[in-house]
Amino acid sequence: MRRRDFIAGITGLSAAWPFAARAQPAKLPTIGFLGTTTASAWGPWTAAFVQRLRELGWIEGRTIAIEYRWAEGRSERFAEIAAEFVRLKVDVIITGGSAAVAAKQATSVVPIVFVLGEPVGTGLVATLARPGGNVTGLSNQQTDLPGKRLELLREVLPDLRRLAIMANVDYPEAVLEMRDVQAMSKTLGLEVATLEIRRAEDISPAFEALKGRADALYVITDALVSTNRVRINAFALAARLLTMHGVREYVEAGGLMSYGADYSDLFRRAGDYVDKILRGAKPADIPVEQPTKFDLVVNLITAEALGLTVPPSLLARADKVIE
Repeated sequence: MRRRDFIAGITGLSAAWPFAARAQPAKLPTIGFLGTTTASAWGPWTAAFVQRLRELGWIEGRTIAIEYRWAEGRSERFAEIAAEFVRLKVDVIITGGSAAVAAKQATSVVPIVFVLGEPVGTGLVATLARPGGNVTGLSNQQTDLPGKRLELLREVLPDLRRLAIMANVDYPEAVLEMRDVQAMSKTLGLEVATLEIRRAEDISPAFEALKGRADALYVITDALVSTNRVRINAFALAARLLTMHGVREYVEAGGLMSYGADYSDLFRRAGDYVDKILRGAKPADIPVEQPTKFDLVVNLITAEALGLTVPPSLLARADKVIE
């Protein structure tokens, strides 16, 4: 090769290098979003999270990428999805409930932000003030919530004597809440029956076994229950049972009442956690926060189907009345 041709070739390559470098897109910070149920069930919460990120300058597809995965109420999927996120080298994982436990087992390095659950009792964090490790987030647990829900049930049904509790006993936080409800029910002099479920196929037999042994049903929130909330409410209505839930979406799906933390607000606040972590904060140094907004929701359509009259004083306090 002639020297002049060689130099011309090198010059051409050098000129092309800056363009080639610019053609390689920079990897966007990536969030692994592990939803425990379905995209539709988590729709309002996901929207609140994404909206808060946008307000903070993180725009999906432009300044940040979000990898969504949905476990569809199958707890065995939690570990699979968490492992996939580790392989994808996401920058932070956001999830809820027992899925956060699976994520923590999958990685001690990738930051994890949980929304919902009882983080100290399940070993997610050392303390609320100083989480330690790679996990932080927002708890939806309040020790007085079961008592308030029972009070609300008795406002609607003053003669309440027999209570059934439905819980997914494979979900540690559901077991903790079930024990709290049992203890408070005993204090109130209520007879208690427990409906222990582990999979969707257990729901129908649980109602069959109950047969006239309860006046109301206290439903403990988790991914399995969320996925089957319409079926549970239908069974309860057929059995003439008042239902008390912890999430407004369950009442929108035919339940009678719910009282609990505003999940959309919690997911919105989770956006602040992710923002801090992506800007360099360590999860160990970000305290776990408690709910600040609570919802009371009443479904008058369900009340009418049960032949109930909801006291006007309760309706006046409700954040939402479905009619």
